[in-house]
Amino acid sequence: MSSKATVRRRILERQTCSKEKDRTSQNILSKHLKKIYPIGLQRTTSSLSLSSLSLSLSQNSNDSSLTDSSIHLDQKISYAIRLITPLPPERREAPLPKSVQQQCQELGDGELRRCNWITHTSDKAYVSFHDECWGVPVYDDNRLFELLALSGMLMDYNWTEIVKRRELFREAFAGFEASTVANMGEKEISDIASDKAIMLVESRVRCIVDNAKCILKIARDFGSFSNYMWSYMNFKPTINRFRYPRNVPLRSPKAEAISKDMVKRGFRFVGPVIVYSFMQAAGLTIDHLVDCFRHGECVNLAERPWRHI
Repeated sequence: MSSKATVRRRILERQTCSKEKDRTSQNILSKHLKKIYPIGLQRTTSSLSLSSLSLSLSQNSNDSSLTDSSIHLDQKISYAIRLITPLPPERREAPLPKSVQQQCQELGDGELRRCNWITHTSDKAYVSFHDECWGVPVYDDNRLFELLALSGMLMDYNWTEIVKRRELFREAFAGFEASTVANMGEKEISDIASDKAIMLVESRVRCIVDNAKCILKIARDFGSFSNYMWSYMNFKPTINRFRYPRNVPLRSPKAEAISKDMVKRGFRFVGPVIVYSFMQAAGLTIDHLVDCFRHGECVNLAERPWRHI
């Protein structure tokens, strides 16, 4: 064999050996990468490469989920892939028309979504109170007096027990006409306190009568009890956007200020918690949870021009 043929054979052997080493290295690297990053990349209409992957990561480097040192590299890569991989047509989300936004506030069975404290076991009277009254802005003096009296009863009962006897209270206290209640005598107070259906102790009845007298004084000084209450709110309800029941407070600085002034004016059983419950019921503050169907409806009422007369 000539020297030229020998040299050519050695060169070919070296090239073959080099290719086999490269192939082996790639297989080993691929094997280890699959163990560390088991990501399956599918072909899409967009080009996907290490450069585009790096670009996606760098363009979104202001995202806290990427800059957090506790996030592993594989999570970052997965995040970047989601950014640059187009969603199939069936998964693309279109904005909901306003006409169907209320459908998002419905449960799976078509029932309207309410505040979490309304459950399937809630009394119908309580559900009705939530759906029709609670959170609706009230401007009538008689209705405000009624809700103040009912809120005061929370010292002894819950809303369900109170609203179930609401019609009895209205009948006993003359529709909560402050001038009539303020003139009730001992016999009328005794008759109401002895009524087992109403279930109000005499001290609570006297409290309502005394508060009626205070309301008459306020009406003389401010024009109406409604004007007095709404002046604390600048004649506009406070609209809260709570998501969970735990976010709803039991009292507020505004309730504390109103309570302090009412006590000075002679009102009884008007602590900050009672006053805040009254504010919620009378729509001075709207505390329906944001996913409750009543939240939007009460907000619409609150945002209308003030309808006080």
